[in-house]
This record gives sequence, structure tokens and C-alpha cells, in this order.
Amino acid sequence: MTEQAHKKRTSRYYLFMALATVYGFSLTPIAIDSAEAADSPAALVISNDPLPMDLRSQVYSSPSRAPQISPAQVTGNYYDEQSQTVVGRKVDTLRSELFSLQGEIANQSEKLVSMQVNGQNKAATYYASIATISTQLQSGTTPGNPRLVSKLATARTNLEDLSENIASLNDLAVKISASASTASFLLESTRATYGLSGAIEEDHVRLAQLEDAINNTVVIVERLLNNVNDDITRTTAYLATERDNLRTLALAINTGDMFGRSLSSRPFSAAPQANFTPAAASGYANTFTGAPAQPMTPPAVGTVPGGPRPLVKIRFDRPDVSYQQPVYLAVNEALKRYPNARFELVAVHPSAGNAAETAIESTRARRNAERVLRSLTEMGLGLERVDLSYTPSENATTNEVHLYVR
Repeated sequence: MTEQAHKKRTSRYYLFMALATVYGFSLTPIAIDSAEAADSPAALVISNDPLPMDLRSQVYSSPSRAPQISPAQVTGNYYDEQSQTVVGRKVDTLRSELFSLQGEIANQSEKLVSMQVNGQNKAATYYASIATISTQLQSGTTPGNPRLVSKLATARTNLEDLSENIASLNDLAVKISASASTASFLLESTRATYGLSGAIEEDHVRLAQLEDAINNTVVIVERLLNNVNDDITRTTAYLATERDNLRTLALAINTGDMFGRSLSSRPFSAAPQANFTPAAASGYANTFTGAPAQPMTPPAVGTVPGGPRPLVKIRFDRPDVSYQQPVYLAVNEALKRYPNARFELVAVHPSAGNAAETAIESTRARRNAERVLRSLTEMGLGLERVDLSYTPSENATTNEVHLYVR
């Protein structure tokens, strides 16, 4: 038997002996012949030597130990993985459109400021000519003085330049209205994107930031639209008054005498004014008594005018409320019956809720009232005939705007 076979057999023997010791087997010596005994090791070897390491690792197993897991190993690089989703691409598209819209709004704002400065310069030139004419008339002059006639022609040219400024303001108002529509569309698209499937957490965070940015843009657009409409209304009334004043001034130059302001600047000042109540106006009463004109006292803020019901009640319970045509028909009919009528817009908001909610609803109600006022001015109703107020109401469930006839 070779030495390698002998070692292998010896290893098997030790393994068997170890297993016998572990499981409690009894060993009985077996008789073998002398020839086999010469080539084989002893059947039983008693030794104090420890088991070899290779056998020990097979017989005895070390206790298993579970690895420790940290929170960082649980999350891993979950938030570090950058994945492009459909919602993420939609957010990028909306953000790009918002940046483009903000650039247009910035250009429109700069153009409005330029028009305002241009209008101020033209008005200053116009009043310089008027001041020269008035000063000379006050000091005394000859009838039909050619110098004053030349100054009057210059004043008329300056006034017509201002009318061209109104046309530019109207064009700008149309562009700003288009920007307002685009901003509303972006806001609705952003809110609808929240419901799309397949978004990650970062997408909704970006959506929230985008929604706030669009809301700020909407506020800026509405403020810009209010400013340009105020300029249009003010300049239109200013031109109408000054054209009448120029006719009176031309008569003064022809006669060489100083006259005051045109009487047409104070329409119905000597006419009797109808004496009626909001209730009669709401019901379109057929009879009323004439009375001398009395100065109107504006209502106190926070009070609703008396009367059983307003002329028009607009309830803003949804984003797009079509109120223009009913308001126009009601105001037109009221003016036919009462030419000297004045109107009052009351912004009504719910009084339920805490102070913060009440303040938010009050702001929304005032903004809606400004929209209705802007519509009335676009219909041709002068701002001097409309008063604004606001009030909370326990019965109101949403923002409302009431239009009363005074």
C-alpha cells in the first residue's frame, strides 16, 4: 500500500472514531489476518492529540451570525438614482412655457411703463400750451390773436398724440389678456399633472414649486391688466374732457375773453335727479318723483346697501363664470329707466372659518369685484358712477359680487 493511500485511510479512521465518540458508538476489536495487519494500521489507536484542523472544521460548526443592517443600507442610493419619468418631462415642458410667458410679461410691463412716460411727456407739452393761452387770456389780448391760435393748434396736436397712445394701450391690453389666458392654462395643466401615474417624489416637489411660480405670475398679470385698463379709462375720460375744454378755449381766443371750463364736463349737473331706492331699481319701478340733485354719500366699508335684493348677484363658485352678458343687460335696462343712476359693487365673502381663511376669502372676493368693475368700464360705464365696498356674510357659502343701484 502506498504512503498516500495509507494517509487517506488513516484520515477516514480518525473521522470514524470522532463520529463514534460523538454519537456514543461502542467499538469492538476485529480480528484480521497477519498479512493484512502488516499493511494496515491498528484498528484502535488511543491518543491525546487533538483532531486535525481539516477534520475539526468538518465535525464542529461555528455559530452563525447575522450581519448588522443600518438605515443607510436599507434606503441605499434610493434617492440618488436619477430617473426620467413622463411626469418629469411634463414638468420640464410646463416650466419652459412658464419662462417664455414670464419673458413676454416682462416685455409687456416695460412697454406699459414706456407708454406711461410718453403719455406724461405729451400731457406736459399739452398743458404747457394751454397754460400759455390761459395766461395771455387772463392778462388780456386781442380777438383772434395769431400767436394764441398757433398755440391752440399745437395743443390740439398734442392731444391727438395722446389719443394714439390710447390705441397702443388697447393693443397692449389685448396682449396682456392673452398672457392671462396662457397663465390660467398653465395653472390648470400643472394641477392636472398631479394625477398622472408614474411619478416619483421629486416630480411632485417640482410640481409644487411650479404651481407657486405660476400663481405668482397670475397675480402679476392681473395687476398689470388692472393698471393698463386704469390708464385706458383715465386717458379716455381725460381726452373727452379736454376736447370740450379746447372748444371753449377756441371761443375765448376768438373773442379775446377768458372763459371757464366747458359745461359739457359736468353733464346733468342742472337736471333733476331721480329719487328712488335700490328696491325700486331692482324691480324696475315705473314711477318716481323728481328732486333736486343731492350729493351722494359713499357707503361705509363692511355694510351691504339696503333693499331686498341687488340688481345683479354673481356667485363665483367655479373658475370661469360667464357674467358679462347678464350684467350688461341689467345695467343697460337700469340706465334706460334712470339715466342719473349710480351703482355700487359689493364684494361679499363667507365669514365662516378662522382669521386666515377669512382674509383669503376676502382677498378673492375683492379680486372678483375688480374683475366685474373692469368689465363695467369696458362696457362704457364710467368709474365715477361705480362705488366699491366689501363685507362678510354668514349666509354666503362662496365668494359673491352684488351690484346695487343707488
